[in-house]
This record gives sequence, structure tokens and C-alpha cells, in this order.
Amino acid sequence: MLWKLESDEGFFRIYDSKKLVAGYFDPDYGDIFQKENSEEIVSLMLKNHDKVLGGIVMVPLVKFGLFDTDLDTNLANVESQVNRVNEHLQKWKAFLSEMNYDWHSVRISHTDQDMLTIAFQIKFSKPTPLEKTSLGEELFDTFTMLQKSDLL
Repeated sequence: MLWKLESDEGFFRIYDSKKLVAGYFDPDYGDIFQKENSEEIVSLMLKNHDKVLGGIVMVPLVKFGLFDTDLDTNLANVESQVNRVNEHLQKWKAFLSEMNYDWHSVRISHTDQDMLTIAFQIKFSKPTPLEKTSLGEELFDTFTMLQKSDLL
């Protein structure tokens, strides 16, 4: 499989074939987060391979190439970067529309202030065990489509 999942404290890192992080998957564990022992519940759900119906995928949206503390450039370069970013955002709009993702959220990346990330909800084709191989099968098409659309 092109994509590899690794569990990390309740969410999954998704790696590409070069072993680089392509994104993250945060399963929808249901209505457990009002409870004091939610970490224990999630841990048990993972251990027991409980089934989930989907969750949130988070991937890089766009890197600006402008918000660097050492930036020293000219107007033509800024315009070029803004145009590149706009073209990339148009690809994203098409992808979200084609995949029928009706909810998404854009935020500043926690690892790179020059990058935005996007999170969107994904619904699985069937209840899927909280286990790397099964989750990978459900996420495979989305990540492959992201790659083919030149979004990863």
C-alpha cells in the first residue's frame, strides 16, 4: 500500500511512500469527550479495534513562501507567489466539491507559520475497525486522489 498509518495517542499519522507525513486522521470516537476518562475510553477502543464511521483528515493546504522572518523580496515575486497560491486554492475547491466534503476548516500549521492546513470530515463506506490496515483501506482513495490532484 502506498500509504502507511501509525497510531499516535488517539490519532493516526499517515505516511507516503517516502516515509514523509502526508497528513493525519483523527477518528470520530463518538460522544465520549464530556467524560473525565475519555483518554482511557479511546485507549480501550483502539485496543479492542472498535468500529468507527469516519473522522477528520488533516493535510497541508498551501505553503505561501512569503511569511519567513528572513524575507527580502520584490513585488514581482510576491505577485508570483500569490498567483501560485490562488491556483492551488482553486484545485482545492474543485477537490472538495468533487468529493462532496461539505465541512472543512483551515488553520495555520502548528509546525510552519508559512503554511495553512485543511481539515475535512470523511465518512467511511462501512463501520471500520480502529486498526491500521482497515483504516488505511478506507483512507486510501482520498489520499490517492489528493496526490493525483497535486494537492499533497
